[in-house]
Amino acid sequence: MDDLSAPESVLEILVGTLILIVVIFVHGAGIRVISRRFSTSWTHVTSTTPHWRLNMMLALTIGALAILHFAETLIWAVPLYFRAIIPSMRDSYYYVLESYTTLGEGNVTLPDRWRLIGPIIGMSGLFTFGWTGSVLVSIMTDFGKLDLLRARRAHSDKDDLNLGGSALEQEETHAESL
Repeated sequence: MDDLSAPESVLEILVGTLILIVVIFVHGAGIRVISRRFSTSWTHVTSTTPHWRLNMMLALTIGALAILHFAETLIWAVPLYFRAIIPSMRDSYYYVLESYTTLGEGNVTLPDRWRLIGPIIGMSGLFTFGWTGSVLVSIMTDFGKLDLLRARRAHSDKDDLNLGGSALEQEETHAESL
C-alpha cells in the first residue's frame, strides 16, 4: 500500500486540513462573485422595482449559493472516490453531504484509517454555512430597508394629500441617510 492509502493520524489530519483550506478558499471566492453580482443588480433597484424582479434576484442568489455548496462538497467527494476510500462516487458524495451538513446518519462510513476526515468535512460545512448565512442576512437587510422605504413612501403619499408634499421630501431625505 502506498502512503496515502494507510495514513498515520497526523497525515490524515494534514490531508483533511489541506482540503478544508481549499474548500473554504473556494467558498470565499464564490461568495465574493455572488455578492458582487447581487450588489451590481441591487444598484438598479428603485422604490418602483416590481416585486417579481426582486424575488427573482433573491431566488437567483440563493440558487447560486446552493450551487456553490454542491461544488464544495464535490471537492471533498472526488478524492475519496479516486483514492478508493469509498468505492462508489455516489456513496462518496452521499457520505460527504451527510458529513458536510452534519446530518451524520452513518449509512456510508469511512474506513477506520480515514475516519478523522469525517469531522473535518463537518467543520468545513459549519464554516461555509455560517458564512453563507451571514451573506443572506446582509441581503435580507437590504430587502428590509427597501420594504421600509416603500412603506414610508406609501404612508407619505397619504400624508401628501394633507400636507402638500413636504412629508415626501422628508422621507426621501431620511431614505438617503439609510
